[in-house]
Amino acid sequence: MGEPAPLDLRQGVVRPEWLDDNGHMNVAYYVLAFDHACDDFLDTIGMTDAYRARSGGTTFAAELHITYQREVVAGDPLRFTSQLLGFDEKRIHFILHMYHAEQGYLAATSEWMSLYIDLASRRVAAMPEEITSRLAAIHATHKELPRPPEAGRAMTLPGNRKS
Repeated sequence: MGEPAPLDLRQGVVRPEWLDDNGHMNVAYYVLAFDHACDDFLDTIGMTDAYRARSGGTTFAAELHITYQREVVAGDPLRFTSQLLGFDEKRIHFILHMYHAEQGYLAATSEWMSLYIDLASRRVAAMPEEITSRLAAIHATHKELPRPPEAGRAMTLPGNRKS
């Protein structure tokens, strides 16, 4: 049986030092906040600090794409969820959603492609069964969810897309 979908992750608050000159959360801090939510997602699939120490396996981000939906400002409470979009023996594809925790609106998304890494060789490796079985259980539920419209988006100007 899979996890409830999507997975609820951490909650937090926009700190005053995270603001930019426009008075809203700076791009760099979106990445930081999503990185912490990514850690929660990895913990959920069993890739905890203890796992990394025991196995020598971890993930490295291969690609990351953030979309900004609505601004958040100092003091705004945040809530994060994750949806597993797919995986294979070496890669994990997922998306994180950042919501305003009180007003409920979607503030941003962060789509990730992570690679499983053997830290001894610092190379991509096949994930062990203990991780892939956990991913399979989660994916069994998440594959039934609607695909988020932000997933797989290409960045381009209208009329500038090659066919």
